[in-house]
Amino acid sequence: MPRRFENLLVTGGAGFIGVNFIRWLFTQPDCPRRIINVDKLTYAGNPLSLLDLEKSVGERYVFRKADICDAAAMKEVIETYAVDAIAHFAAESHVDRSIVAPDDFVRTNIIGTYTLLQAAREHAAQIKLFHHVSTDEVFGSLGPAGFFTEETPYAPNSPYSASKAASDHLVRAYHETYGLPTTLSNCSNNYGPYQFPEKLIPLMILNASEGKPLPVYGDGMNVRDWLFVTDHCAAIWQVMQHAAPGATYNVGGRNELPNLRVVEKICDLVDAKAPPLPNGQPRRSLITFVKDRPGHDRRYAIDCAKIERDLGWQPAETWETGFARTVDWYLQNTEWCAQVRSGEYQKWIATHYG
Repeated sequence: MPRRFENLLVTGGAGFIGVNFIRWLFTQPDCPRRIINVDKLTYAGNPLSLLDLEKSVGERYVFRKADICDAAAMKEVIETYAVDAIAHFAAESHVDRSIVAPDDFVRTNIIGTYTLLQAAREHAAQIKLFHHVSTDEVFGSLGPAGFFTEETPYAPNSPYSASKAASDHLVRAYHETYGLPTTLSNCSNNYGPYQFPEKLIPLMILNASEGKPLPVYGDGMNVRDWLFVTDHCAAIWQVMQHAAPGATYNVGGRNELPNLRVVEKICDLVDAKAPPLPNGQPRRSLITFVKDRPGHDRRYAIDCAKIERDLGWQPAETWETGFARTVDWYLQNTEWCAQVRSGEYQKWIATHYG
């Protein structure tokens, strides 16, 4: 029988994947009675992305501005809302930022996860599951062949991936040592609606639509596996409902592409869907190669056979359909994009949440 949850705590629910997870979950017949979204609202957290949902579902959705490193705040949320499950998305997640300011990543991704695990352990009688959302970057870099599996040794190469690897180990340790019911998923690169525009795909869509340069690291041949965000949401929910305590699953989109091919595809889609550039040039002409970043892993590729076999999950979107949906969303939601890029939404946050 699938697990049933009454009061689900989602950390980082104002971020890209968290927003999509909450929105998607409220469309499902087995959605928990109440979802409590805890987010610190750093630069990439945008509660405006859930404002329409908040109005439509009423008291079934609760937002609390709080830091997962604040033990007293986490205890209060768990007790106030009788939380019986946790989906832990909250994390600093941008590799470039981790190179410049690794301290933020150590604090949020390691200390924050520890604090949340401790809070769950202290309320073990009511917590049915702690699910931790992680990344394939913990495995390091692949050669031209092969795939990451659940048995691949960890070999992180950036402060970001090292901090996520540490949090993964803590989750596993809390299950093995204290018997906390945990599950863990390592996903490939997500894309789709509501992603902060510093990330590759939204940045390229918006720059291409505006005729701005499209910076590509190195030779553009760094390979990633691309996973449409709602496919990832469905996978997480399958794991949370059906996986055995202590289980780990890799989640991939089976869409392995070099970064340059991704940017070229975006250019072609924007050419087809947006007004032409003033000079009439194709948007591929905007591609500019820039110096590669330090520790840039050459290739990631996920083997998601285990979750397909055990839980019956498969990605619904191909890269062709997913990219088209994503380009359409950003071109049709220019107001959201303008708010995020200008920082205007931060004024709304300051007014409503202090």
